[in-house]
Amino acid sequence: MDQQSFEAELKRDGYDIQTSTTPGAKVNPEHSHPFEVRAMVLKGALTLTTGGKTTTYSPGEIFTMAKGCLHAESYGDEGAVTLVGRKM
Repeated sequence: MDQQSFEAELKRDGYDIQTSTTPGAKVNPEHSHPFEVRAMVLKGALTLTTGGKTTTYSPGEIFTMAKGCLHAESYGDEGAVTLVGRKM
């Protein structure tokens, strides 16, 4: 799916949309969000660990997280840009 189609899908499904930029290496320890997430990596890579499983997402890949899902995030030296949909 391309970025434009993904953004249209988020709007259709009632998500608030924003672009998130992490400029370089970073680790966010385990945490959760009070909203549902549907996101697409646009640049760089993002690694998520949840439920003992670690997955790395690259440009064009989409991930989802349920509201309250415990997860950790990490970014390599290049950081990442993601198109993020949030829904309460």
